Amino acid sequence: MQRRPRRNRKSAAVRAMVRETQVTCDDLIFPLFLLEGKNKKIEVASMPGIYRLSTDLMLREIEACLKLGIQSFDVFPVVEESYKDKLATRSYDPAFFYQKTLRMIKQEFPEACIMTDVALDPYNSDGHDGIVKDGKILNDETLEVLGRMALAQAETGIDIIGPSDMMDGRVAHIRDVLDDNGFTDVSIMSYTAKYASAFYGPFRDALDSAPKAGDKKTYQMDPANRTEALTEADLDVDEGADFLMVKPALAYLDVIRLLKDHYSLPIAAYNVSGEYAMISAAAQNGWLDRRAVMEETLLSIKRAGADIILTYFAKEFGEARK
Repeated sequence: MQRRPRRNRKSAAVRAMVRETQVTCDDLIFPLFLLEGKNKKIEVASMPGIYRLSTDLMLREIEACLKLGIQSFDVFPVVEESYKDKLATRSYDPAFFYQKTLRMIKQEFPEACIMTDVALDPYNSDGHDGIVKDGKILNDETLEVLGRMALAQAETGIDIIGPSDMMDGRVAHIRDVLDDNGFTDVSIMSYTAKYASAFYGPFRDALDSAPKAGDKKTYQMDPANRTEALTEADLDVDEGADFLMVKPALAYLDVIRLLKDHYSLPIAAYNVSGEYAMISAAAQNGWLDRRAVMEETLLSIKRAGADIILTYFAKEFGEARK
């Protein structure tokens, strides 16, 4: 035999030398859940090892992650029911605890890259990403709220806006609002192909943000559709997005590859709560090697074409690399 592929696998040093794909801490964004108050740390029951944190403890968590080489964070607010209303008015209140904490994070850790979430569901009494009227999600009326929310977040000094709502035209509207107010340097990471997935359950547990009625299938994408992601991506590129995201990641690796092959913008993928929960549960039962499966999972997402991975494993990955 003239060709023996095993020669390139014969030792750890040789395998490392020819390795095609590698994941580093620079590739990762760590999603965090913010609570109002002080000295609060509440584990998400369906996401073992992931906590909802008050501002003081979140600052310490970010500090610890920075020391591990994790530099980017996506902060989600856990909003008490008493603050919610049909128009999500707290979402753009500069005095609300979310906006105040974002300012504190950027003041204490200016070197950190902070991403925020733009959607109505954490603040909306209906639990939907848009304004609800007579059982329907109002697209264009929702854009006005999204723009105000994005502006309020930009004013805190954050780096990346993440519109996760899937309303038509929201990237263009947010870009216009940001630019008109002097925030031309604030990036937009659009949730380009966000599917109406069954993998989001633990995340909704963490934020208490599940819809009060109906589902999200009229605005999130049908899991059966692949080429529709190109339509969404074309629109996001034209409207001024800086990154394109696929969510979830593992069940949609083909969509990640599709966007990577068709667009020059960086491609992000969200390794979502349900994917984290499955691995955690299997590892707790001794059915899987947690670290090995974590690393293989992240590697598969990177190999599929993701330049950036949002993952609840980020801190754990950083610890494993130390």
